[in-house]
Amino acid sequence: MSTIEPPEQETSASGTWDDVRDLPPSAKLVAKVLEYNDTMTQQQIAEETLLPARTVRYALNRLDEENVVQSRFSFSDARKRLYSLDIESSA
Repeated sequence: MSTIEPPEQETSASGTWDDVRDLPPSAKLVAKVLEYNDTMTQQQIAEETLLPARTVRYALNRLDEENVVQSRFSFSDARKRLYSLDIESSA
């Protein structure tokens, strides 16, 4: 008698604050700014955090590696990307 199990799918589509805990301070700051502001461009994040654009790019890349940030192209300007936080609520 054989049983066929369905293939496991990756259910961890969004991250948690625990995923952010060990990241650099710049990534934590960017995550907090995105928590309070729904969706922002990289330039808006740099202006809000007072971090250099290069540091913001690095922070966004680190957050993306941990699956805690989502990005999409802006409809108003396709050269820009819009970033938003994708962290599961603990409630």
